[in-house]
Amino acid sequence: MGNGSADARERVRNTFEKVVADGLRRESVAGASEEQIDAAAAAQGVDRLPEAVREVLRRVGARPGRWLAGSAFGIRLDGARAKRAARAVAGGALADPDGMFVLVEHQAYEYHVIDGADLGDDDPPVWLVVEGEGARRAWGSVTGWFAAESPDVARYRSRLRLMMEQRARRGRTDVPGWAHDLRADDEPDAGPDAGPDAG
Repeated sequence: MGNGSADARERVRNTFEKVVADGLRRESVAGASEEQIDAAAAAQGVDRLPEAVREVLRRVGARPGRWLAGSAFGIRLDGARAKRAARAVAGGALADPDGMFVLVEHQAYEYHVIDGADLGDDDPPVWLVVEGEGARRAWGSVTGWFAAESPDVARYRSRLRLMMEQRARRGRTDVPGWAHDLRADDEPDAGPDAGPDAG
């Protein structure tokens, strides 16, 4: 692998580590194995995935936690079905719609995809395909997409504080399930051995 592959991997890692530093529990996500990544590609009829995509899936592809909450992503995505649906919606905007790789399906009407013509690049653009709107290049790179789709931990923490204040006024102490994905303000990171690189 060339420098482009290493650079793409490093940019994904830096984004992931920033979100963890901001307070996401490292252990709230799990990365996919190389075998799972290869199977996800094969399910969509893709022989090669860009290195940036592989690194995203290594980080959060098995259990994305707050990443892309509410969307089908990684090994939980029914890639063959999502690809058929995205291809039907994309129209003629993509150079190689038959070869595309679907990263995300949101509510069966929105898809984040990589044009099949770009799968040979280490860090290709990501297209947004929306039912009724067609397809447009929305992110200049997979690493840019991953950063843009990162959970806003500060916003989640602020929301949690407000929710807990409101619950306390009602005599409640229960915590929403998603709050377990966040570290307390004074809680240290469990370290890389607790997250997607473990094992």
